[in-house]
Amino acid sequence: MNGPGSGQAGSPLSKSSLSNSKLRGLRGQEWDFWVIRLALTATSVALCFTLHPFHFHGLPVAGLGFFIAMVILLAELRLRHAEISGLVGGAAGVVLGLVVSLLITLVVSRTSEPEPTKSFIEFASLLSLGYLGLAIGTRRGRDLRQVALPGQASIPVPAAPSLLMKLVDTSVLIDGRIADICETHFLDGSLGLPRFVLHELQMVADSSDSLKRQRGRRGLEVVQRMQKMQGLEIRVLDDEVAGHAGVDQKLVELARRTGSKIVTNDYNLNKVARVQNIPVLNINELANALKPAVLPGESMRVLILREGKEPTQGVAYLDDGTMVVVDGARRLINRTVDILVTSVHQTPAGKMIFGRLDERTDSGSVRVASAAAGARAESAIGGNGHSLRPPRPEPASAIDPPTVNPYPDTDPV
Repeated sequence: MNGPGSGQAGSPLSKSSLSNSKLRGLRGQEWDFWVIRLALTATSVALCFTLHPFHFHGLPVAGLGFFIAMVILLAELRLRHAEISGLVGGAAGVVLGLVVSLLITLVVSRTSEPEPTKSFIEFASLLSLGYLGLAIGTRRGRDLRQVALPGQASIPVPAAPSLLMKLVDTSVLIDGRIADICETHFLDGSLGLPRFVLHELQMVADSSDSLKRQRGRRGLEVVQRMQKMQGLEIRVLDDEVAGHAGVDQKLVELARRTGSKIVTNDYNLNKVARVQNIPVLNINELANALKPAVLPGESMRVLILREGKEPTQGVAYLDDGTMVVVDGARRLINRTVDILVTSVHQTPAGKMIFGRLDERTDSGSVRVASAAAGARAESAIGGNGHSLRPPRPEPASAIDPPTVNPYPDTDPV
């Protein structure tokens, strides 16, 4: 049984042993190739020394064999790093060059030129056309990868990782809704968090203002929440953008340099990035696009929260923050009413819905509220329009005193 001290997969000992085994494998492979190269050189020298080409003898013929072996080894070193498409193209070019040279040789052999001239033209066409076919075929052979063969299934080339990256702005981290969007897997690829954005978020979290400090801490909590999500890659980028002081300018320049998109809620950053043809993902625009469509004539139930600008208007809000202005609902604050939508207006700040009270489905609470309001009005105003006040009590001096007999000894008359 392996204990804690045994060699684990991630230990330095196992890594060093793995690298040593790879190095030994490479050395063994290179040793085999060097044996083959030495055998090729010896074979070339022995072949030339035995056959005596060009009537050479002794050291010159051995040198010729060694020279031929060196040419072959240099060609092998050069072709080792060549691509398969380049090799195929070069071979095809050499074959076409030799075919054209053969046709030229057949034509030249039919002429009445002297033999030295014919030999020169034949060898010149062979060398020149063979070289041209090799050079042009090697360069143009790389284009064969882009040509779709008949019946070949087209396999889409995956985009580069930098094109799938989205740079996150400080505003969306403080907003927090990006975490909910990432949980629904609507954002693919990886999210890039530049180091300067993280530094700005830390400065907001360390601010002396309690509101800013709370927003900054919320942004840091959102980052930690997103890092724990399965299937979501958060990459902290250490790229520095020189020559720009502001975070927005650095973010735009980094997105332009890497070909990435910007995820932001900042209105000004959104405009600046789109002027420079940089793709922007705006969370506010996404929220506006996901708002439920309301048409004139539809009914809805809302809670009147405050008074409107007009004397008879009341204002309510939907769950997504859309403002609803209700005509005739000023007296129904803090009550739920049924309304009919009269019009919908789209403004730069968002969508506004205008409506009026729905008399067909008027709720009992609204009728009670209206009756109570009417009763209070009637109790405060008389029928003739004058205010009703309780009668003023008369002073005690206005009451006649009791009759007293001034002559107590006689009977009262």
